[in-house]
Amino acid sequence: MVAQSTPMSGHDAENRGCWQVAVILVRDFSAYRSDFQSVTAGARSRFEAADWAAVQRAAASRIRLYSDHRQRCFARLNDLVQSFSLADWQQTKCHFQSLIDGMPDEELAQTWYNTLYRKLKGRDSLQSNVAFIEQLTTTQVAPAPFELFHFTQAENLASLFEQILLSYPFEVPFANLERDVAAMSQSLSQHFDAQNGEKILATLLRSVFYRNKGAYLIGQIVLDERVFPLAIALQHDRSEGLAVDAILWNENDLSRIFSFTRAYFMVDTARPQSIVQFLAALMPQKKTAELYSSLGFFKHGKTVFYADFNAHLKHTSDLFRRAEGTQGLVMAVFKLESYQVVFKVIRDQFPASKNVTKAQVRRAYHLVKTHDRVGRMADTHEFLELCLPTNRFSEEVLEELLTDCSDCVSLDDGLVRLQHVYIERLMTPLNLYLPQASPIDQSLVLEDYGLAIKQLAAANIFPGDMLPKNFGVTRHGRVVFYDYDEICYLTEINFRALPAADPSLNSAEPWFEVGEFDVFPEEFAHFLMANAALREIFGSKHGDLFTPDYWQGVQRQVEEQLMLDVFPYSSNRRLSKDPAR
Repeated sequence: MVAQSTPMSGHDAENRGCWQVAVILVRDFSAYRSDFQSVTAGARSRFEAADWAAVQRAAASRIRLYSDHRQRCFARLNDLVQSFSLADWQQTKCHFQSLIDGMPDEELAQTWYNTLYRKLKGRDSLQSNVAFIEQLTTTQVAPAPFELFHFTQAENLASLFEQILLSYPFEVPFANLERDVAAMSQSLSQHFDAQNGEKILATLLRSVFYRNKGAYLIGQIVLDERVFPLAIALQHDRSEGLAVDAILWNENDLSRIFSFTRAYFMVDTARPQSIVQFLAALMPQKKTAELYSSLGFFKHGKTVFYADFNAHLKHTSDLFRRAEGTQGLVMAVFKLESYQVVFKVIRDQFPASKNVTKAQVRRAYHLVKTHDRVGRMADTHEFLELCLPTNRFSEEVLEELLTDCSDCVSLDDGLVRLQHVYIERLMTPLNLYLPQASPIDQSLVLEDYGLAIKQLAAANIFPGDMLPKNFGVTRHGRVVFYDYDEICYLTEINFRALPAADPSLNSAEPWFEVGEFDVFPEEFAHFLMANAALREIFGSKHGDLFTPDYWQGVQRQVEEQLMLDVFPYSSNRRLSKDPAR
């Protein structure tokens, strides 16, 4: 006997379509997360093999995963949702939520849904009944026991540190474990008097934080009633083995490691929210958005930032005003005084002195996103279709945006619609910082200014315009490059010595040809700083930047794939490797 099928009602067909879209969204999100975790899980083997070139390739490829998977998912869904009504999307959201309930990375899945919804339907229709607008109301997830190491039986610091180092299952042995344990104990004892008999405890995340040539063990330490953050920085010398390079024990040190100017960590975890909550307890000054981004979840970091910023707007009344510093020729830059970020919008036209296009500017920002920032370039959130209340703009900023950036700025029912905008951390422009700084601070920041240029060069980045106005100073006094209009790879530049003048020619006439990528380092001394005293200080510390030999030498190192050691902590935190220490 053949069973007779019942014709499907219109409602059932629509519901099946909503379910199908939800399933595709979850399936493609799971594929993205699988690829993300696969790349991340390989961090340990790359570190143990000291394969630094592979480390850099993996970091860049992992960043590209999100957009690659998003594009494939969009292609699968675009035709299916063409006739979707608001009610269909509401049903799809319900199905999607039922499918991700209980997932360890549920918050990332919700961001994935929002990303595809915006791409398919546009931002105008983004409402809480069809998208996940109230993400931050989800329950906080503390680390589970299996995510932590608890050390409770230590008699002294040396015993504690030995237990910690031996608990992580590295295949490569420590070159000199006893030496490292003694140095760690001595370093901490110089600052804290930890006596035998006192309570000495520690709790560390089992997940190791890998980035560039370093691996970090992160947690907290308890000395009697005193509780401190703890980070142990490991390095790997292929010929010798593992070694502890530094031990860090305060919030500022940890904050520098997780800086917005650093590349994203590789941290193998299925439950990012629990890791973020643990880190937030160690660094209360860090915003949740920045912590998510530091783990490589920059899309969810952007989502959290947006929610936090919107909440901030509802409880403040100050206006968007021009950011301090020299007015940009490529970007219009404004800020909200009560929120420590700047908004950067590309102008409609550039002056003749700026030999770049809008497309080149966008490519430059993408380069920074995917490149190792070595602590010297600010990470950014890129927004499409960002709407802000018109009544929060000063007349000066609103006029500038509507006049000079009209290609991507418009007014719409009480909102300023920014079709394309970059948002990055607010810093004090270096050219404004220097005149107000004390002589000691001037000397320190000028030294760091030169180091910033050198570290960027070693990472194969040439800033192009290296004037102080294009660099900022963070709250930690660190110099960071933030103007990417003319950025390019160092290996693309032809560094030349200035040819001697031909006495037979009039001095007003050029006596040699200059190619598009020719740069003459001897000229840096004249245009980097107008102040002669500051120029002399800078030259005494970094005079090698004024010679083509220096730059050509760095180019050779880059071409030989020699990866620079750039440490995200002060030199006085590093442990001496003297065998007699």
